[in-house]
Amino acid sequence: MDRFVKRFIFMSITYLLAASIIGVMMLGNPKYLGLKFVHSHLMLLGWVSMMIYGVGYHILPRFAGKALKSKTLAETQFWLANGGLIGMLGFYTAAYYTGTGAYMRVSALFGAIEVASIALFVYNMMTSLYGKS
Repeated sequence: MDRFVKRFIFMSITYLLAASIIGVMMLGNPKYLGLKFVHSHLMLLGWVSMMIYGVGYHILPRFAGKALKSKTLAETQFWLANGGLIGMLGFYTAAYYTGTGAYMRVSALFGAIEVASIALFVYNMMTSLYGKS
């Protein structure tokens, strides 16, 4: 299994644990309800998407009988996806608890990095599965 596949899966499981802890915190103390955005994004972009990236990179090209277009793009996507997610959620949390608009703008910038990582995945998978062999 490629290193980036293992990393995606490891981070997916890590995000599941973090989101679960935040979920319990929100249940236990209403002051943490402001973390709903963080909790949901850790679950969807962290747990679910990272698992899909890892398993998708490992299995889909094999099912199609083709090679992955670019392992370098997959590695780059790993770093962008994780940096984008952590940055987006960290600055969102800072904006929520401090009321500072500048933090929200930085959070949106990291969100754009997350979208760029998704575009890399789409490009890498589409060219791998549907490109010329």
